[in-house]
Amino acid sequence: MSASRSAGHIPRKRFGQNFLIDESVIAGIISAINPAPTDALVEIGPGLGALTTPLLDRLDRLQVVELDRDLITRLHERYPAERLLIHEGDVLKFDFAALGSDLRIVGNLPYNISTPLLFRFAEFTDNIRDVHVMLQREVVERMVAAPGDSEFSRLSVMLQYRFDMEMLFEVSADAFDPAPKVESAVVRLTPLAPLPHPARDEAVFSSIVARAFSQRRKTLRNTLKGVIAAEDFVRLNIDAGARAQELSVADFVRIADAVTASAQ
Repeated sequence: MSASRSAGHIPRKRFGQNFLIDESVIAGIISAINPAPTDALVEIGPGLGALTTPLLDRLDRLQVVELDRDLITRLHERYPAERLLIHEGDVLKFDFAALGSDLRIVGNLPYNISTPLLFRFAEFTDNIRDVHVMLQREVVERMVAAPGDSEFSRLSVMLQYRFDMEMLFEVSADAFDPAPKVESAVVRLTPLAPLPHPARDEAVFSSIVARAFSQRRKTLRNTLKGVIAAEDFVRLNIDAGARAQELSVADFVRIADAVTASAQ
């Protein structure tokens, strides 16, 4: 019998609940994190405790963020309060800075909020040491894709601007209950400090990247028309006939900086 059904909890689709039940995958994640007893670990969506228990075997204390009140009640019943600190609420609105610095984040993330949650992590890179999360494999492939790859996307650029990322291993659907309709993968994100290509205005940088990828088949000449002049492409040594997925993070920063300078 699967772990979640034996525990009597019915997974909720609205929370994107797919509970990890494969012991070898769990062991692989714990090994990748390799937590020290005093590490400031924060687990996102602990669920039925598949990662929570082995993490607590290695840690003095663990903090978790959980939205499902039924699961929170189970966590309170199962773990002593002095070992497990539970933050109830929506992780997309959670203030990670309130937990201090050198945070290590881990979790089997709900796939329905994975992209906005990754962007949320990017807002707190000053407070984070590293992130180890399970995501839909296709999302991870986009995260780590290189310029020129078909998977290279806005997500790739925005996350690679702030993180060094590595896909650690793939996970099959039968490692979960209920089994999702997609394959998964575990990825490590490590904040870049200092940023190798800091933008003069990050809001402009974000806007340029979003606009360039808004119509992937169109060239930069078309997607950025009215934003940057043709002669600026020449000056920056960037091909206006290229498509967004052909540019590097550094290229996008140079375009954004040129736009910022022209507006001053």
